[in-house]
Amino acid sequence: MTPDDSLTRLATRRQLFQNCGVGLGSIALGHLLQQESATAAESQGELQVLHHPAKAKNVIFLFQAGGPSQLEMFSHKPKLTELSGKATPSEFIEGKRFSFLGKDAKLLGSNRKFTPAGDYGMALSDLLPHHRRIVDKVCFIRSMNTDVFNHGPAKIFMNSGSPQPGRPSMGSWVTYGIGSECKDLPGFVVLQSGPRGPRAGAALWSSGFLPSRHQGVPFRSTGDPIVNLASPQAFTGQKGRDFYDAVAAMNQKRFEATGDQEIQTRIAAYEMAFRMQSSAPELMNISDETQSTLDHYGAEVGKASYANNCLLARRMVERGVRFIQLYHTDWDHHGGPGQTLGKDLELRCQQTDQASAALIEDLHQRGLLDETLVIWSGEFGRTPMGETRNNKIGGRDHFIDAYTCWVAGGGIQPGIAYGQTDELGLSVVENPVHVRDLHATLLHQLGIDHHRFSVKFQGLDMRLTGVKEAHVIKEILA
Repeated sequence: MTPDDSLTRLATRRQLFQNCGVGLGSIALGHLLQQESATAAESQGELQVLHHPAKAKNVIFLFQAGGPSQLEMFSHKPKLTELSGKATPSEFIEGKRFSFLGKDAKLLGSNRKFTPAGDYGMALSDLLPHHRRIVDKVCFIRSMNTDVFNHGPAKIFMNSGSPQPGRPSMGSWVTYGIGSECKDLPGFVVLQSGPRGPRAGAALWSSGFLPSRHQGVPFRSTGDPIVNLASPQAFTGQKGRDFYDAVAAMNQKRFEATGDQEIQTRIAAYEMAFRMQSSAPELMNISDETQSTLDHYGAEVGKASYANNCLLARRMVERGVRFIQLYHTDWDHHGGPGQTLGKDLELRCQQTDQASAALIEDLHQRGLLDETLVIWSGEFGRTPMGETRNNKIGGRDHFIDAYTCWVAGGGIQPGIAYGQTDELGLSVVENPVHVRDLHATLLHQLGIDHHRFSVKFQGLDMRLTGVKEAHVIKEILA
């Protein structure tokens, strides 16, 4: 008997539901007849009821992997430039940790030109001409700090609240807690650009000990969004639908026998795959955007780029995807070949500056920014001391004690700068913000109290914000 013969014997989907002898029949029929109520149930997640009214519905995290230099982009330090080449005062670096710097490292000023932008005069460098348009729409946090000073663990820490792999990522926590409003696309999508993937790879969007249906789904920017998503030609249309229903019935019978929750994940994955066969290609086809929109982002049809990914992020928000994470790599500027604070940093900014600003403007114009929280950050910043590579001081080491990120939309107060560092950029002197605080604030804006949002695992109540104290940054909330 061929697969076609087997499926033909089922005759119709309704007969499958009536005769399969397991609970999936009524469940699936109810799903088909009550699309709206099923979608509403999916959007609630495990919390069912939010802890407090949400300000944001969606999140876009623009992750600049490698540690962008705040001192060349956002943090203007004339005193550092004045003392460039001088020895670093010992009291400033006592107890601080670095990846490569020696104790004799000299201060290094920036040669970028900074000028005020926006109504309050935020100092931005000449590397970010397009950011000048959005200064009054975003909040710059200039007092960020983190715990981990090497790339892989630091990226995992920023994404999961732990430097060790195996914990759920932010997107997984969010979709587990409040679900997604999109029934035809995953609730948590990952887009990548740059010459390679980010260090730590899939651990950055892992669901950890949460059900695997909450892990991030990487989409490709060109070609099929997901490899092997399309069905063989013999299983398209109604035959394809019947195939998925038959597999779901068998999986449901196995679930009823074993109680294994991952089988339900498999059922959901097959169903989502069927839906995405039409929804995902339509999403990724940006040729239906106007030329002015493409030009605004710097996007090109059929090209894989950060600009295209920013445009895709807006399209996903429009379709109800809950958490969209963009990774752009090669921000690691130690000063060696391909890692200079000159042409290499300039190239990274050219690749991301226009599209990042266009995303904020586009969301604002379409009335989506108020309900979409956008975060721009790396895993850490760069040192005020120069690093010597190939006998040249041309870069900066990893720095965890004081760096800059920005947030926008989703109930965040626009047009402000929060926090401050000392005149050399070595320490936070006003309103420190830890990564855990950023996590707590993200959850708060989505209607989740991070103190009350935990999952029992290995006898412990696990949280995104961990066991150490984390604070919602109330001063930046609108």
